[in-house]
Amino acid sequence: MFNPSRLTLARKRRGLTMLKLASLIGVESRSISAYEKDEFRPENDRLATLAKVLRFPKSFFLGDDLDEPTPDVASFRALSKMTAGQRDMALGAGAIALMLNHWIEARFELPCAELLDLSREASPEAAAQTLRYLWGIGELPIKNVVHLLESKGVRVFSLSLDTTDVDAFSLWRQRTPFIFLNTRKSAEHARFDAAHELGHLVLHRHGSPQGREAEKEADTFASAFLMPRATLLTQVPRLTGLSPLIPLKKFWGVSLAALVYRLHKIGALSPWHYQMLYMELSSRGYRKKEPYEGQRETSQVLQKVFAALRHEGVTKKEMACDLCIPVEELEQLIFGLAITSLDGAGEVSRRSRSRNVTLRIVHPQNDTSQ
Repeated sequence: MFNPSRLTLARKRRGLTMLKLASLIGVESRSISAYEKDEFRPENDRLATLAKVLRFPKSFFLGDDLDEPTPDVASFRALSKMTAGQRDMALGAGAIALMLNHWIEARFELPCAELLDLSREASPEAAAQTLRYLWGIGELPIKNVVHLLESKGVRVFSLSLDTTDVDAFSLWRQRTPFIFLNTRKSAEHARFDAAHELGHLVLHRHGSPQGREAEKEADTFASAFLMPRATLLTQVPRLTGLSPLIPLKKFWGVSLAALVYRLHKIGALSPWHYQMLYMELSSRGYRKKEPYEGQRETSQVLQKVFAALRHEGVTKKEMACDLCIPVEELEQLIFGLAITSLDGAGEVSRRSRSRNVTLRIVHPQNDTSQ
């Protein structure tokens, strides 16, 4: 039976208004509104046209209601930069990711969430120090933030949007935390985004994750979590410019801009020196393009899941068929996070639907410090 909520989701996922979608399929906009309000349903030919234009299989529109994230429960970095359409596209990706995660959890045992509520800590900096202590990280750099988050039960997916205005977002679903990263950003930017969203998850779980103050707190948390004050203070070189900071930037795996700002906040730079370095960052173009970019972090959980599925002979096309989504949606959720050789070619087999894949424990290696 046609599900109007899925039409709304698919339309928003493609960044289309009702008026634009109506124009693309040659109907009045009130027809699209009527479909989405379930006032009447599209005939088979019209549904086929909608499916073709929206690039979703016809079966997608015949499924049950999806668990769709709403703007009030998701924390977005740089919310002021994005349009409502970009936000809705990102939330649509979130809905499909929740469905994919449910599919994976039905076949694999993933790590349970080990995130604490740190909203009562004295400050975001104190919360970062507490979490490092409880997780046994100490004061050294975190080798791979994505691996660390996955080992603590966070589900990490790619937010593959053709825009740089959407950095990342996170949310809780029941007892499971999710983080979505724009993997088109630099490796250092993605690491900071991941730590920023971790800040939201532990600081704002029971309150609104949005607003300027919440974003400021998450930034402070991320900065302190990635660059602990005590160790960083012992490493400050004699500064005549940005060059002496390059080894430090590589050591901590952060951007030069984030490092300079952190040094300023912990009192290692005078206001004058901070302004001088900030101007040099801008003049060299380092605010837009990160120099000496590090290696991009990938997902251990997704790598192991897809390796197991490949061993079972399950292709990406079969996975997408089970989920009633196009293969491109599946690929975008793992873009930059997993390198897979699952073949999507050939006819769709029914064997992945008819058999239960053997349950496997998938725990990422908890290698967090250098």
